[in-house]
Amino acid sequence: MTGWTTDRIPDQRGRVAVVTGANSGLGLVTATELARRGAHVVLAVRNTAAGEQAARRIGGDVEVRELDLARLDSVRAFAARLTADHATIDLLVNNAGVVLLGPRRTSADGFELHVATNMLGHYALTGLLLGALGAAREARVVSLSSITHKNAHLDFDDLMFERNYRAAAAYGRSKLATTVFGVELDRRLRAAGSPIVSTLAHPGLTRSNLTPRAWEHRGRLGQVIARLGLVATQSVKQGALPQLRAATDPGARGGQFFGPSRLWETRGPVTEARLSREAADPAVGGRLWAAAEERTGISYL
Repeated sequence: MTGWTTDRIPDQRGRVAVVTGANSGLGLVTATELARRGAHVVLAVRNTAAGEQAARRIGGDVEVRELDLARLDSVRAFAARLTADHATIDLLVNNAGVVLLGPRRTSADGFELHVATNMLGHYALTGLLLGALGAAREARVVSLSSITHKNAHLDFDDLMFERNYRAAAAYGRSKLATTVFGVELDRRLRAAGSPIVSTLAHPGLTRSNLTPRAWEHRGRLGQVIARLGLVATQSVKQGALPQLRAATDPGARGGQFFGPSRLWETRGPVTEARLSREAADPAVGGRLWAAAEERTGISYL
């Protein structure tokens, strides 16, 4: 089925959906469509002022909560407050991400910032919300991948890219880690007999606010590159369709991966996407899971 559109999203009334990075780009479109179908949507954002502005644009039943995925103390505080108010969570969309093409940066916890935000923060968040997700009748977790994961490699001897740092490669590595996490989460949920479903999606080449920010450090040249990127990318509304399908399609299976269907998965209607060999490797999944447990101090499944 390649003709999937938002018209296919089922009624979401009575469901609580958490969307990270929901104040702009893919997250904003995802949150808007879920709220439009009646979900109570939690906008999990680092900048709450931007989140409140997004909430006003979205309308419907939404709330804004502060979450900085690059800080494990923020992730813990967010999860504790959220589960105190919502004992049941039906949907977690791990959408937030950073693309930083300047020099190497680290999180407050000392991790390379791409890996900290894009993967470790979401690993921790998912684990801390697992009880509330397990209390739902048909809970789902969506991990946001990228086509860059296909050419990336996880170096477990230098997972935080302390040697020979290259920003584009670091981003690709973080998205491979995110993809491996989503697949391994599915394996472990199935092994545990959990009803929670883990799906994945990627937006192809999509016009979002992340790419222009990524090139800010290059000044005028960066502005030119960012503008050229607008020509080669599809709209954010089109780019959000794979993750919306992963989040809401009643027929989606655990471990299923959605993305665009045309031009090497860069654009077009939604279809089932292909994982890289490394992303699908159970041995890699096990090693990454152990590394995430060690670095976050959070163990589950």
